[in-house]
Amino acid sequence: MNETWDVAAPGVLCLPSGRRVRGRGLRRPVPEGPAPDFSVHLLGRDPGPVAWESRWLRWPDFRLSADRDAARSLLAEVWDRAAVERVEVACAGGRGRTGTALACLAVLDGVPPAAAVAFVRERYDPRAVETPWQRRYVLRFGDSV
Repeated sequence: MNETWDVAAPGVLCLPSGRRVRGRGLRRPVPEGPAPDFSVHLLGRDPGPVAWESRWLRWPDFRLSADRDAARSLLAEVWDRAAVERVEVACAGGRGRTGTALACLAVLDGVPPAAAVAFVRERYDPRAVETPWQRRYVLRFGDSV
């Protein structure tokens, strides 16, 4: 069993269950400290390999995932793995797509869908979840949890 993120580390969101997920923008350097065990890259095109296990989810900037079933499945895997691993969710800027994914993880963790965006904005980034359709996505994500 690996250790999860330090709650004081940059970009780490602590969910109500105690699971921790790091969100970040790929345009910025990897933060100092331990590397992720697993990461999910939310980008319009394949970001290429990294030194740890990762997956790419096609998710164009300011939009929604191109494959919602794959997004749901991958976010459920992130939530599961975050209990025992250092898991990172990242897009180019670290706010819109990353914030949307983090809000969906909060829903999986028991945060009511209507409160998930505020939860992430308060604990991760005040500008997380950038568009109205990303906010609606989080609300609807709760419909099938």
